[in-house]
Amino acid sequence: MKVTPGIIRYEFIGAQAVVAQSLNKDYMGLGGLVVGETKNTLQLQNGGRTRSIIKDAATFDFTFNDGTVVEVDGKLLVGRSEDRLKKTVKRLW
Repeated sequence: MKVTPGIIRYEFIGAQAVVAQSLNKDYMGLGGLVVGETKNTLQLQNGGRTRSIIKDAATFDFTFNDGTVVEVDGKLLVGRSEDRLKKTVKRLW
């Protein structure tokens, strides 16, 4: 997978995610399979338990099926997944 600023347009459901940084210290290190997404949260399932993580308050490390690991600021993910397709992204690097 080629990592570009358009990464926010990808489908994150089915990817492994870990909270790398967060304003809420209870979220730090939480991880699991992304099983759902709303406008403001990601639902991570780990060990049969589902946790909702607020996107705006965290930075996520996503691991995709091909082994690619990408760190994404949750502020870029706020909004419905179908609306992110329409969003234009300023180059981040």
